[in-house]
Amino acid sequence: MTGGQVNIHATAIVVGTAGLLFIGPSGAGKSATAFTCLAAAWRAGISAMLLADDRVLLSPKGGCLMGRCPDAIAGLIEIRGSGIARVPHVPSAPLHLAVRVGPVERMERLPPEAERFSIDGVGTLPQLRLAAHVADPLAIIGVFFPDIGLPPPFPC
Repeated sequence: MTGGQVNIHATAIVVGTAGLLFIGPSGAGKSATAFTCLAAAWRAGISAMLLADDRVLLSPKGGCLMGRCPDAIAGLIEIRGSGIARVPHVPSAPLHLAVRVGPVERMERLPPEAERFSIDGVGTLPQLRLAAHVADPLAIIGVFFPDIGLPPPFPC
């Protein structure tokens, strides 16, 4: 990883020790999907915090891709149609996975394996495509990426 800080349109959360970056076009469901993951973790008694909603500052640090929240929006997440909510947050964290959110009708049924999300000059992350508004996005993320620090979605 090389380069400096980049400000991108995205949402980021931390669940357990996993930093998740939700990417996609405006209105794709990034905030809603991230909030659904936060709520699922809270119900399960798992530590989960918002990193940033709408804007995420990305920078390389020691071989990791770090996410940081602009101060003006710290702790705030848009719940479309309901308003802006204040939730538990963390100012910065390493990111481990990019989740590309989009409408199911625009998604390939079987996307390419080992996809990566790349920010020129900053770094890359493994990427998972996820249809917006699925019932349990955190479980789906855990099934496809069991080694990123999320709790298992089902008993082993």
